[in-house]
Amino acid sequence: MRPLPQSVLFCCDHNSVRSPMAEGIMKKFYGTEAYIQSAGVKNDLEIDGFSIAVCAEIGVELSRHRTRSFDEMEQWGDDLSSFDLVVALSPASQRRALELTRYSALDIEYWPILDPTGIGEGREQRLASYRKTRDMIVDRLTERFGPPTEGRDD
Repeated sequence: MRPLPQSVLFCCDHNSVRSPMAEGIMKKFYGTEAYIQSAGVKNDLEIDGFSIAVCAEIGVELSRHRTRSFDEMEQWGDDLSSFDLVVALSPASQRRALELTRYSALDIEYWPILDPTGIGEGREQRLASYRKTRDMIVDRLTERFGPPTEGRDD
């Protein structure tokens, strides 16, 4: 367990499943203790409905999330090098983050988180795969940053 950085960027392929889940869960767990954002290699999909559903089960609101890519971040003035930590949740996002930060002294971590899209036949099986992804993110967050400081039910 290491201290919470001041700013964290989660990234994955489309910013529609894993990275928004990680962003939302981290915001719930650690509140305003860090600036937290997410992005994708591409922005060609909307937020995934199954991600919204499984995060709502733990009190994390994702329905208002708007997907964005690394390129859009740059256009909007969000400099990748201004983040203390980039957490890549897919191999493609790790490659892109390393490419964009090759001249920056920036920590990039790779967390191999399951991509649940396309796993499962029916609704319940699909939800189960998204829950597995959500739970992997929860486990990695608490392993890396400690127990939640916000959003506890005590």
